[in-house]
Amino acid sequence: MLFRRSAAIIAAAFLVLAGLGGAVIAQMESGERGILPIDSSGTLEITGIQVDVGGKDADSARYAGWRIAQREGFKALWAKTNKRPASEAPNLSDSTLDGLVSSIVVEREQIGPNRYIATLGLLFDRARAGELLGFAGQIRRSAPMLLIPVLVSGGTATSVELRNPWQRAWAQFRTSQSPIDYVRVSGLGVDPLLVNAAQTRRPGRGWWRNILDLYGAANILVAEVRLDRLYPGGPSKALFVGRFGPDGETIGSFELTAKDGNDLPRMMSEGVQRMDDLFAQALAAGIVRGDPDLIIQLPPPPVEEEEEAPTAPVIQPTVVQVLVTERGDAGAVAQSVAQIRGLAGVIWVTQAALPNGGANLSVNFRGDASALGSLLTSRGWAVTNRGGVLYVTRGAAPGIAPVPPPGQSQ
Repeated sequence: MLFRRSAAIIAAAFLVLAGLGGAVIAQMESGERGILPIDSSGTLEITGIQVDVGGKDADSARYAGWRIAQREGFKALWAKTNKRPASEAPNLSDSTLDGLVSSIVVEREQIGPNRYIATLGLLFDRARAGELLGFAGQIRRSAPMLLIPVLVSGGTATSVELRNPWQRAWAQFRTSQSPIDYVRVSGLGVDPLLVNAAQTRRPGRGWWRNILDLYGAANILVAEVRLDRLYPGGPSKALFVGRFGPDGETIGSFELTAKDGNDLPRMMSEGVQRMDDLFAQALAAGIVRGDPDLIIQLPPPPVEEEEEAPTAPVIQPTVVQVLVTERGDAGAVAQSVAQIRGLAGVIWVTQAALPNGGANLSVNFRGDASALGSLLTSRGWAVTNRGGVLYVTRGAAPGIAPVPPPGQSQ
């Protein structure tokens, strides 16, 4: 009798543990995944602008601090862009700066009765500020690179399986000023199954080809950080390592420290900036590049064996310039670029933003510009071929506004 009662108690305990485990897993799946990357295609960012200014009241001091931050922020961005001292930057009027600054990001601020102390970040409109900064808004970029952020903490490696400060820092990173064309995953949907920490240790090319083809990338970049905390919420030290390709070739590494848990986001943000610099230097050195072995190639057309018929030539890929001239929001442009990447015969696509909206694409296609234009036309695009450059618009000819659906006003 005693044995049966003990067995019943043990069985009940297992059922309770199983129920708790299921609840924990359900909570993790419902609320602990998915950080969407911000859209940064139309802005230029500068951070860490420190101001300390007084005024007759709190509002006046804050307004004066933001004015100073705009002036200092433009000079710092000009110096960063042109690799020259900030003292050589042009002095712009406050009214001109008001038209260039799209938003001000408050990183830290202290507001007193007549004093304002803050650390601010500024976002400049890329199309308006580009010429004043010394470029026309376009930048030479790499082939699309699938970015996998990996955080190793407490002996456990995670990527997008759970929300973590390293993934969040990459999601908040503004990529418009980087020469690397990052393909960032959000952690939603099938991302945790395909792009996870374990996948970065698998050198097999076959599975990597399927993943890169799904995300439209030409190679892999792994941004790994090993975080060591002295105690929960206390000081921490992190080792950042940049890797490239399925074999995990090490590009470089560096160390950063955080004084406490509140300083951890700042350390991660700085780590992203320095990691991007590592990848950019590797791109300039020819290390970071697309790998044809990782791109699924379409099989050549079958050649009929006939004695009199000549052998059909193999179509060599060519690079065709495609200008997506629609002026929708960044999401619509990104959807258009994704559709072009998914066309049959397209090997890879590199993208650069246009000053007035749209995208300037270099499409590696198995065929010539006429063949690509015919393929786009068959998919419902309006195509204009001007000297081998394709001007394309979805659903309407370039320069003609699409007809709204019935029931909607013009």
